[in-house]
Amino acid sequence: MSSPIGVIAAIHRYPVKSMMGEELNAAQIGAKGVLGDRAFSVADPATGKIASAKNPSKWPALFSFRATFTQPPEESTALPPARITFPDGSSMSTGDKGIEAKLSSSLGKPVRFLSGAPPAGMLEEYWPDMDGLARRDVVTEEAMPAGTFFDCAVIHFLTTATLDSLRGFYPEGRFESRRFRPNLVIETPPGVKGFPENDEWNEKVVAIGSEVKLKITGPCGRCVMTTLPQGDVPRDIGILKTAARHNQARVGAYASVVQGGMVRRGDSARIEPA
Repeated sequence: MSSPIGVIAAIHRYPVKSMMGEELNAAQIGAKGVLGDRAFSVADPATGKIASAKNPSKWPALFSFRATFTQPPEESTALPPARITFPDGSSMSTGDKGIEAKLSSSLGKPVRFLSGAPPAGMLEEYWPDMDGLARRDVVTEEAMPAGTFFDCAVIHFLTTATLDSLRGFYPEGRFESRRFRPNLVIETPPGVKGFPENDEWNEKVVAIGSEVKLKITGPCGRCVMTTLPQGDVPRDIGILKTAARHNQARVGAYASVVQGGMVRRGDSARIEPA
């Protein structure tokens, strides 16, 4: 018998890496996660490194951009273009020839726009000087999974139990799911406490709806990105400090895809027996 753990409360896709994305009612999940997730990226032409909000001193404005697909991606066809909305409110399709020039002008530096991931992508990550982090006050180079624009895994999810637990430790902080950029948010029953996706669920299979099965591969270690402003959510270093103090800087979990299919808002989520 499987064990119910909650329902899917939100589904997110981010067509362009490190830009704001779109919330969905349903999405196709395949071997590379949510179809169309992190399909495009911006890169530094001088170094070839992928632009990431993980290094905000170099890329301070990425969260001011939003990308949404012009039509729903389909598994059997090429991905449609995405429409990028710029901080000034203007927009342009990723299929337009002038997209690189527009992005370079808006970001204040030359950039390349990538519609496909390199075999071995690299990004830069800043580690603030904070207790509980593996590194402190340093910028590191981080390898990305081959042929993708993901940081570590194709699926990232978190639970409302984890958000509620962190909120309890730091009530002044706005622990909203968008700070952590998950693909899936699982609404857990009121009695679930602590950080279940990091503890008792780790390395287990989560079945969602009638089709999707995900294997939890480990906790999601958090970085300075979670402290940055996003829309009306303010900058707050206390978000990361709280996660570091109470859960080893972990919020949510990574997962691989065991079986793909459609996932829908409101789908049940269950832990399958080993």
